[in-house]
Amino acid sequence: MQFQGKSVIITGAGKGIGRATALLLAARGAEVVAISRTQSDLDSLAQQTGGRSIAADLSVPAAAREAMARAGTCDFLVNCAGTNVLESLLEMTDAGYGTVMGINLHSALICAQEFARARIAAGGGGVIVNVTSIAGHRGFQDHVCYAASKAGLEGATRVMAKELGPHGIRVSALAPTVTMTELAAEAWSDPAKSAPMMVRHPLGRFAEAEDVARSIALLLSDDAAMITGAVLPLDGGFLAV
Repeated sequence: MQFQGKSVIITGAGKGIGRATALLLAARGAEVVAISRTQSDLDSLAQQTGGRSIAADLSVPAAAREAMARAGTCDFLVNCAGTNVLESLLEMTDAGYGTVMGINLHSALICAQEFARARIAAGGGGVIVNVTSIAGHRGFQDHVCYAASKAGLEGATRVMAKELGPHGIRVSALAPTVTMTELAAEAWSDPAKSAPMMVRHPLGRFAEAEDVARSIALLLSDDAAMITGAVLPLDGGFLAV
């Protein structure tokens, strides 16, 4: 019960990494406030965690702020909401750019802002973990907007750490490799594309959502009390070779 008495807001909690994180943190004692766009996902998650749920389209700034207001003052924030539109630079559309940047970057900044304001009003302290991607470190075909959004969030993470540190708020980013979620399956289901990527992982596999959830729990915990402003690759050694 590592997080007994603690509360955590998790965006994108309905599916994938966000859902795995909600289940893990609830199992370790945290009160989970799950934010997701799909009510049915939230309903099934609530049955498993017993936590609160808020249905919201975080791509709409006013909706993101309202969701954070409903979430209230919590100890932790995990910015896990994410999406992708597979477009090359030459095929990039305004709609695709807006969708990806709106969810992956803008909504994360809004949620972090509202979380930090509430924490400071409560006397400070707390932890933010932003889930990014190794796509912000290496160039992957058809990921131009996705890469820009994740690299942007990592840059913002360092600024947040500097600005919020005096208030006792730690901010770090976790950059997973390919993680086998529904979103990743769309991009990596073709063996011709996934096989060359797989062989560049010294551990010989892609990540599972539970792998990412455990690393998020580490960054939230007191064991990481001196970690802030960091970007932690969770990549099976991909970036090392």
